[in-house]
Amino acid sequence: MAWITIGLIALAISAIGAWLLVEAVLTSAEPVSLEIARSPVVLDRNGRLLRAFTVADGRWRLPVTQADVDPLYLQMLIGYEDQRFFVHPGVDARALVRAAWQMLRHRRIVSGGSTLTMQVVRLRLGLATGSFDDKWRQLIGALALERDVEKGRVLDAYLNLAPFGGNLEGVRAAALAWFGREPARLTPAQAALLVALPQAPEQRRPDRFPEAARRGRDRVLARAEALGLIDADAAAAARREPIPTERRPFPLLAPHLTRRLVASAPVASSASAVADEHRLTLNAELQQRLETLAAERAARLPDAVSVALLAADYRSGEVLASVGSADLLARERDGFVDMTRAPRSPGSTLKPLIYGLAFELGLAHPESLIEDRPSAFGGYVPENFDRGFQGTVTVRSALQQSLNVPAVTLLEHVGPARLLARLRRAGAQPELPAVASAPAGLAIGLGGLGLTLKELVALYAAIANGGQSVHLRERLVAQDDAAAQRRDAADRPANPVLEERAAWYLGSILSGAGRLDQRSDGIAIKTGTSYGYRDAWALGYDGAHVVGVWVGRPDGAAVPGLTGGNAAVPILRNAFARIGKQVPLPGPPNGVLFASTAQLPRPLQRAADETAESGREGPAIAFPPDGARIDLVGGSAGSNVQALVLKVRNGRPPFLWLANGVPVAREPYARVARWQPDGTGFATIAVVDADGRSSHVSVELR
Repeated sequence: MAWITIGLIALAISAIGAWLLVEAVLTSAEPVSLEIARSPVVLDRNGRLLRAFTVADGRWRLPVTQADVDPLYLQMLIGYEDQRFFVHPGVDARALVRAAWQMLRHRRIVSGGSTLTMQVVRLRLGLATGSFDDKWRQLIGALALERDVEKGRVLDAYLNLAPFGGNLEGVRAAALAWFGREPARLTPAQAALLVALPQAPEQRRPDRFPEAARRGRDRVLARAEALGLIDADAAAAARREPIPTERRPFPLLAPHLTRRLVASAPVASSASAVADEHRLTLNAELQQRLETLAAERAARLPDAVSVALLAADYRSGEVLASVGSADLLARERDGFVDMTRAPRSPGSTLKPLIYGLAFELGLAHPESLIEDRPSAFGGYVPENFDRGFQGTVTVRSALQQSLNVPAVTLLEHVGPARLLARLRRAGAQPELPAVASAPAGLAIGLGGLGLTLKELVALYAAIANGGQSVHLRERLVAQDDAAAQRRDAADRPANPVLEERAAWYLGSILSGAGRLDQRSDGIAIKTGTSYGYRDAWALGYDGAHVVGVWVGRPDGAAVPGLTGGNAAVPILRNAFARIGKQVPLPGPPNGVLFASTAQLPRPLQRAADETAESGREGPAIAFPPDGARIDLVGGSAGSNVQALVLKVRNGRPPFLWLANGVPVAREPYARVARWQPDGTGFATIAVVDADGRSSHVSVELR
C-alpha cells in the first residue's frame, strides 16, 4: 500500500513538473498578435463595396469575418485543412503522428500536420515551411495562442491572412480578384479553389498556372464529396466549371470622394477591421449608373472636356452619388481633378435666388411685369446671351428665359450683400474677385464669383426644401447619431435661405408652369453658362431629389458653343431617369397669391419701375458705339445696304431717333429701333427722350 502511495505521489510530481515545463515553454513562446492591418474599405449605404485601398506594404487584405463567408467554404476549409480544428488545443497530435509515420514509411512528405492555428502563427511570424526549427516555433506558438484566444478569432485571422497569389491576402480579396464577387455566396467550384490556393499560392495562381489550380481545386472537391459536404452531381458540375484566368479589378466607385474621406478620417487607434471601414450615404448602383452616364456623355464632347455630377436626397441631406470626373484615368480630361469641389463661375444659376429674394421682400411676384431693355447700372452694362432684348415681360418669363437685365435690376434692389449672405446660409463659401476693399458688385448675379458644384447643389436643395438649408453629407451616421442631429436641428433657431412661399414660386417657374395655378409634374431646372463658354451647368430638383451637372474643361479653358442648355441639361434629365420614379413637386404653401398681372396689387404689377429708374439719367446710345466702323453692305454685288440696329439705355421713353438731323424712327416704349441707311459713308446718329435730353454718336457705314 505504501508503495502505491509513493507511486501516486511520484506520478503527481511528474505531472506537475511536466505541466510547469510546458507552461515555461509556452510562456517563452513568441507572442502572436491577431491585430492585423487590414485594407481600408469604403461601403455604400447598403454595405456594398465602393472602393478598397491596399495596406502599407501594397497588399490587398480586405477585412472579413466568418459571418461574411459562404458556409460551404468554411466547411470545405475545415474538412480539408483541419478536421479537428474545434477540438484540438492548437496542435493536432493525431495529425502530427500520422504525418510523421507517412514520412517515415514513404520517405517523403505525404500529408502535413499543420493546423489552421499553426498556419496563422506561421503567417504572423513569417516562418518558413521546411525548417524544423520554424515548425517547432509554430507548434509552441499555436499552443500558446489558443491558450489565450478563442477559436473564432483564430479562424477569422486565417480568413484575413491566407495568401492567394501575388499581393492578395485573405479570402475576401481573393474572391473579389478571381471571381468579381464577395465571398458571402460562392459556387462549390469557387469555394474549393479558394481552399486550395493558400497551399501553394504562387504555384497555383489561376492567371499563371490554371491547370495546377484546377488540380488543386479538384482534390478539394474530392475531399468535400467524401465528407458528404456536396453530392456526386454537385462535385461533377463543379469540376466542369472553368478556372478564372485573369484577375478582376477591385471596385472603384466614387474614386475622388472615397479617397478624400479616407484621407481625412481620424487615424485608427488599432488595426481592427472596424476601424478601417467607412460607411457612406452613396448608393452603389446609382453611383455606377451616373459614372457610366458621365463617361458616355463625355465621349461625345471634345477630348479635354469632362463631366461632374452630384445627386442627393434633400429631405435627409444624404448624397446618393458623387461623380468627380468623366474618367479618373483620362489624362487628357484631367480626370484626377474632383470637379464637384472646384470653384467655378456659376453663370446664371444664381438667378433663382435673386428672384426668390425679390419675392420674399415684396419687390416682385411671378406675374409682375419687368423691363428687359438696354440698361446701365453705374458702369456695368449687362447684355442677354443672344444680345437681344425682349422688352416688357413677366418675371416668370424673365426667369424662364434667363434674361440678364431683369435679374440685375432685381439684384440692384435686393442688394449683392444680401445675396451673399443667403448663399452662406445655404452652406456656400463663395470666392469673390481679389479686389482689395471693393464690395461685391452686381456682376456676381451673373456669375462673377466662384462656387463649387456641391455648393450649388446645396443651394438648390434649400430651394427645393421649402427654403430651409440642407446640410449635404456623405458619411452614413448611426441611428443614434442621426436622432441627435435631428434634435440639434430642431433646437437651432430657424434661419432659412428663402421664405417658403418664395421658394415655391421658384419651383413653379423653373418646372415650366405657365401660371401659378397650373400644376407641373416636371423637374424644376435652371441652366447656367459662364463667361467665355468655360462652364456649362444644369441644376434641377423634383419632390425628393436634387441633381447638379457641370460640363467643361478642368483647366478653365473655353469650349466654344458649350452651354448649359445643350451640354448639361440632357445629362441632368438622364440622371433623373436613372434615379428612378420621379417624385412630384409639393403643392403651394399658405400665403401664395394666385393672380394675373392685372389682378395684382398696384405696387406688384411692375417688379421695378424701369422707366422711372432709367429716367433719372439722360439717354445714352448703347449701339452703335461712337466712332465705330460698321459693315452694312451685303450681297455679291456689294450694293445691298442692310438695316442698322439702334439701342438706347437710360432716359425716359418715348424716344425719337435722328440720322444726320433727319428723324428716322419713333419708339413709344421700345429701347431698340432699326434704321435703313440710303448708302454708305459717315453718319451722325442721335436720340432724344421724352424730357428733351439727347445723346449722339458718329459712325462710318461701309
